[in-house]
Amino acid sequence: MTRPHLQVLPGLGEPEPYVLFCGHCAARPAVAESRTRVCPTCHLGLIVSAPESLAPASSEPFIIVDGKLQICAVSRRAEKVLGVAETEIVNRQVTEIVVPADAESSGVESLVSTIVHAARGDGTVRDLVLRPAGEWGIRWFTRVGPCAAPSAALIVLAPEG
Repeated sequence: MTRPHLQVLPGLGEPEPYVLFCGHCAARPAVAESRTRVCPTCHLGLIVSAPESLAPASSEPFIIVDGKLQICAVSRRAEKVLGVAETEIVNRQVTEIVVPADAESSGVESLVSTIVHAARGDGTVRDLVLRPAGEWGIRWFTRVGPCAAPSAALIVLAPEG
């Protein structure tokens, strides 16, 4: 009779390191500049953090959403992609702006569930396909995961596919 082998379970290893970035321009501050809350590059965004694999590049549009599903911040690039100013969509429900591209199969529940789990600090980065609310034919392949300071969800859009 042989003994069972031990197996490593996924998701129980070391947590991924978080990196700091600006909530408006996505610039990553130098270590010496990381003590300030406001971005030293654009002077418009607050410094937030996210897992290294999720943190946006300066060319990637993104949205930060809180656990109540309200949009907290919109990047400069996301304003262009969404065709709306940050002041017009901050504090609005995220489902007024974006919805799952395949709404018939899972409805908005998959998006809501993913955002709520990410805002609670679930370290898993998930891929979703979203589209603008009220629009068809446009699809954004997105990464959704946790964002800290404050606790929220980060949605990184990839409009080029």
